[in-house]
This record gives sequence, structure tokens and C-alpha cells, in this order.
Amino acid sequence: MGAERKLSRWLSEAGRVAVAGIGNPLRMDDSVGVKIVQDLRGKVPENVYLAECETVPENFVQPIANFKPTHVLLIDAAALGREPGYRTLADPGELASISSVSTHSLPLSIFCNLIEKETEAKIALLLIQPGRSDFGTGLTPEVECAANEIASFLAKALSRGQGKRRGRFS
Repeated sequence: MGAERKLSRWLSEAGRVAVAGIGNPLRMDDSVGVKIVQDLRGKVPENVYLAECETVPENFVQPIANFKPTHVLLIDAAALGREPGYRTLADPGELASISSVSTHSLPLSIFCNLIEKETEAKIALLLIQPGRSDFGTGLTPEVECAANEIASFLAKALSRGQGKRRGRFS
């Protein structure tokens, strides 16, 4: 099952969603999560909280908790051993087997634990295979394409219906 289909299913029971983009804007494709959140600004309803966490997601635990989300989606680059732009939806329990590329100071597993403790929300990670994560700005073409597709998908999926979401998203 593709990442979008899994994500659609995961969002189907969401009431309030926090979307956190993680990554370093000075490390090329590592910033893909932040780019997606930036692209969602102005395109999602009030029941969606957008956080550009960059390299310090721990600074957003309290603002996310104050939003009282039912679902928290973390978007980050990860070494998945696939082609650049490949994406997968993972459970926080799967983090031990996935190499994060991001330069955040707190491991994602600890961040997930803090979010879970503070919110009791369902948590998922949308992980994207980077092409390059060396110093520089901007995304590689493959990851830029993936980021655009994901942002478009999320804008539609998060805007459907009020409260609970139903149906398939394309």
C-alpha cells in the first residue's frame, strides 16, 4: 500500500491534526519536511496546526500539546535505502530500524514519546528519502517533485469534510 493511501486511512478519523515539518534548511533535501509545511500555509482549515520545527522539534512540544490534536504527523527526511523522493508512512515504533538524516538535536523517538505523553494523539511519521543532504539550500529535483505531490495531497486531504474525514484521496 502506498504512503498516500496509508496516510488517507490514518487521517480518516482525525479531528484536529498537527503537522510538524522537521529538517535543516541548510542541508538541501534534509529540509523537505519544513518545505512541505511551508507549502501548506494558507491551504488548510483551522483544525490543522502547522509547525516548522526545523532542527529543534522539542521546542514545539508545548504548542502542539496546547492545540489538543487527535493526530500528529511528523514529516522528515530519512535514509530508507530507496530512490530520492520515495516516501513511506511509519509508526513511531518503527524508528529503531530507520536512519534519520535530519540534524535535529533530539532523536525523533524521544520527540514522539514527549508528544504522545502530552497529547495522547495518534502519531505517524511521513518519511522521505533524500537525494542529497550536504550543505546547501534548495531541494534536488526528485525530492522537490515529491514535496510538491505530498503538499498537494495533504492540502486536499486535510481540507476534506469537517471534523471526521471520509473517502479516498487521490
